[in-house]
Amino acid sequence: MDFAKVSVEVRNESGKGSARRARAAGKVPGILYGHKEPPVTLIVDPLVLVKSLDKERKRNTVFTLAVGSDKSVTAMIRDVQLDPLSRRIIHVDFIRVSMDEEVKVTVPLHLVGNPVGVVNGGNLHQGMHAVPLAAKPDAIPTKLELNVGSLEIGQALHASDLKLGAGVRVLLDPKAALASVVLPRAEKTEEAAAAAPAEGAAAAPAEGAAAPAAGAAAPAAAGGDKAAAGAKKEEKGGEKKTK
Repeated sequence: MDFAKVSVEVRNESGKGSARRARAAGKVPGILYGHKEPPVTLIVDPLVLVKSLDKERKRNTVFTLAVGSDKSVTAMIRDVQLDPLSRRIIHVDFIRVSMDEEVKVTVPLHLVGNPVGVVNGGNLHQGMHAVPLAAKPDAIPTKLELNVGSLEIGQALHASDLKLGAGVRVLLDPKAALASVVLPRAEKTEEAAAAAPAEGAAAAPAEGAAAPAAGAAAPAAAGGDKAAAGAKKEEKGGEKKTK
């Protein structure tokens, strides 16, 4: 496998002043580290770097860095800093990689096919648009495809359903859902509304039963008041007779 070749210069000076001078000259400061080797500060041409990126792999491009005139290093981009206004590269981090060791990358996920459930009125939901993988540098896929044509409403495809090449493994729980077909929200709302009257009807008798009990208590209270008034009259009458 041929890797993108980029020539870089070793930056002997460090600090913000050195970085500013590199940018003023149209170059970008950077650093190369990894594999327990001392970090090396670099200067790279940003235009050459962007042109060297694989159009499909992009950040997963594997580079052969020509460090000076007598050394080449296999590396990948670990981080890129951009100017918030101009969006130009202002710093780049490279990490050394070995052809015999896995690297962790994120690869875009593309769904293919028209699900049966969508034909029957469902909606396709994509749970993830990029998948974390571990793979050797020459085995990193440009993208992953997942055929969703057989999905029916209520069904899903998971990380375990991915078809990966040799030397590639997914860094997800096998049960992680990647795509599913669900009912439209409008139908869910209609089903909830249809269930609401049934719940109200079940509650109505209980409320009606409570009303008579309250009504029955009122006459009893009224009768009690009349009896109390009669007792007072008798007491007054008794007092008059006594006198």
